[in-house]
Amino acid sequence: MTLVSILKIVWAVSAIGLTILVLLHSPKGDGLGALGGQAQLFTSTKSAEVALNRATWTLTVLFIGLTVILSAGWLAVPVAAPPAG
Repeated sequence: MTLVSILKIVWAVSAIGLTILVLLHSPKGDGLGALGGQAQLFTSTKSAEVALNRATWTLTVLFIGLTVILSAGWLAVPVAAPPAG
């Protein structure tokens, strides 16, 4: 296995994990209820929610970083120039 293929696997796993973590988040907005003044003014954050936020941001940074590295082709093996002749 090459480094590029390992990074592609990590990239795919981080994409799936990020999707799952985003779906696990509780909705923060009140939707249309906020327009009618039904929004809660004081909300408490739990330690599980803080851990979920940290994990989501960590996977986001990993996913975006690997996307840039893999799409830029910085790890591609350089192709040898054909012999002049």
